[in-house]
Amino acid sequence: MKILTLGIKLSIAAIMSNLALATPALASNEVVQQSFFPYAENKPAYDSLTAGLIIDQSNVAQFKDVIDPAFYSFIEKGWTQIVVGDTTSFALHQSYIDATQKGYGKVSLGEKVGEINGWEAGRPFLDEPSKDDPRAGEKLAWNYKYGYNWGDSAAIAPFYWKYRDMESAKVERTIKFNFHFLNFKGRVNQKPTPEITPNPSDLFRSIYVQVLAPDDVRNTQLLIHRAADDLKRDNSWLYLGFQRRVRRLATGQVTDAFLGSDLMIEDFEGYNGRISDMNWEYKSTRYMLMPFFNHNELTLDAETHEDDDGYQVVAFGGKGGCFPNITWQLRKVYEVEARPVNESHPLSKRVHFMDAQTFTIPRTVSYDRKGTMWKTFTIGQAHPDHHLPANKGSGVSIDDAFSMIDVQANHCTTGQFKGQVDPELSPTSMFSVQHLRATGS
Repeated sequence: MKILTLGIKLSIAAIMSNLALATPALASNEVVQQSFFPYAENKPAYDSLTAGLIIDQSNVAQFKDVIDPAFYSFIEKGWTQIVVGDTTSFALHQSYIDATQKGYGKVSLGEKVGEINGWEAGRPFLDEPSKDDPRAGEKLAWNYKYGYNWGDSAAIAPFYWKYRDMESAKVERTIKFNFHFLNFKGRVNQKPTPEITPNPSDLFRSIYVQVLAPDDVRNTQLLIHRAADDLKRDNSWLYLGFQRRVRRLATGQVTDAFLGSDLMIEDFEGYNGRISDMNWEYKSTRYMLMPFFNHNELTLDAETHEDDDGYQVVAFGGKGGCFPNITWQLRKVYEVEARPVNESHPLSKRVHFMDAQTFTIPRTVSYDRKGTMWKTFTIGQAHPDHHLPANKGSGVSIDDAFSMIDVQANHCTTGQFKGQVDPELSPTSMFSVQHLRATGS
């Protein structure tokens, strides 16, 4: 019989719940430990699954229960394979854990989807999701939004996107970017904490993107301002280098193909939109193979994009060169379905596979309006202590490679990263319309 071993038993959760009545401080500490260190007592296991195993077309049926349906189909067709790695802890920064414990029991959902009360910093909801809770999916979505993805600020510099034809394996186009991320609120590590002031627009987070090459799109820039109030729409601006002007993005443009790639702006980081833009449904807690690895232990791309400091990006292979050459771990995952509120949205739903320890979204499967699988997104997660020296001890699960595959068009866009958790690379002044104009002039 196939057996999945849970790192934290439900009975422990029940005991902790009873203890909470008598010793709330101790109970909150136990619940925090359960949420942030799910493999402290036991690692998950599955029959015949061991580190070093290669799952390919010949044996994939044996492991169908621990692979998401899209990736299973890729292996079944012989497009790629999975190399299994050991399940390891991706512990987040202690300051984020401390902020979570400080806020434990103080956070609640508002009446409407997109409303939240009492959150200041850290993970808002710690209790295990339940199918009996109609808003469990929404709570998990908030855990993602207020997660420690890239910490308080970080940069991907440089960042290479390649547009690939899966049939011919031809690289049609390579775009070189810099991406920058900055949290205005909920800051727990980089000064100032917990908020950057002044913050007159009451922003929660901002993303700034600049295209470095090729020449026809060089200096195209994107700026996104996400309000602390989730019911307010993002303010987004695009600077087009060839036009030399800044224009505000219309709401619908976040679901258009970004610079002709297979990604929408809304796809960034797994999901780059408001909680209130989706209806969220918790589907299950599963143990699945997920793309988590130690960057420095991989066979890296030694032929392209090596930096002056010797840093090498993740290599790609498989059909069309659309699959990162990484290892996958058996990890605790929350399966969450997100259906757009807007009926004109190009998707009928996304199925997110959220990592329970980090609350990153390493795997997403998207479906078109007819309900047919359309795209599948992989974001490889590297341990910060086995990456750039500057990232060691950051407690950030490093986005380290991506692949967005359009299964209907037999096309993909791949991303090769140099992610750096360094506040000097993302100053507050960078995240302004004035910076777009100054940089573009």
